[in-house]
Amino acid sequence: MNKDRIRLFILISSILLALPLLAMEFSDEVVWERMDFGVAAVLLFGTSLLLELILSKLKNKGLRIALAVSLVLALLLIWLELTVGVFNSPIAGS
Repeated sequence: MNKDRIRLFILISSILLALPLLAMEFSDEVVWERMDFGVAAVLLFGTSLLLELILSKLKNKGLRIALAVSLVLALLLIWLELTVGVFNSPIAGS
């Protein structure tokens, strides 16, 4: 595993988690609770670790790209569902 890449993923995930925290200071429209930050942290750090696993273990470049893109798209779809309930599934509270 590439330690520099893991550090980069952790830094990016931390910055993404800090954005809503910062937005909550300046706007009443962003209201996150501890549970929201916990779920977001699990999603971001979990995706980062899976991405590192994909990039470090697979040698086929095409397969690495396909799996990495699929993983990021899955993260985005889950994130969208949790935030605005695009698909009206039970995980969005619908």
